[in-house]
Amino acid sequence: MQIKDLEFEKLIDSAVIADKVRELAGRLNSDYAGKSPVLLPILNGSFMFASDLMKELTIPCRISFVKISSYSGTNSTGQLKTLIGHEESLFNQDILIVEDIIDTGLTIEKIMLELRELGAKSVETVSLLRKQPAREKKVDVKYIGFELENEFVLGYGMDYDGLGRNLKDLYRSIS
Repeated sequence: MQIKDLEFEKLIDSAVIADKVRELAGRLNSDYAGKSPVLLPILNGSFMFASDLMKELTIPCRISFVKISSYSGTNSTGQLKTLIGHEESLFNQDILIVEDIIDTGLTIEKIMLELRELGAKSVETVSLLRKQPAREKKVDVKYIGFELENEFVLGYGMDYDGLGRNLKDLYRSIS
């Protein structure tokens, strides 16, 4: 499949993604039994994952969105710019950051630090994907769907310059 100047091949089928989302939700339902966490999805890429994950949760929970960007094209710029912040107090709350992909770990480290400084009771991350650079950096992510090498992916909410978010499967760049 061609999108702009890149060729992509299917990496993970939507049925496999759905199974993994149910598995992650099951772990969260168990680990957060008796609690009411606040899900904090990072927009734009995590919106499909966050929606599907929340539908599988049986625990009481709330959701609040933040938008942070560190990408230009297929590469992380290394510079974060918060575009939209959360609207409610997160003091003394159990926070579950919902990410589509942990790439360099820069975004997650910044958000986790900020939430702890705001007085969150606990802060954990659930990510559909984690890339090799974040593993090497030992970024603390408790709930991970799939491990990837350092490859560029799109689909299931993730994009290439705004395109491909609507694809239900995950694809990787082969060019």
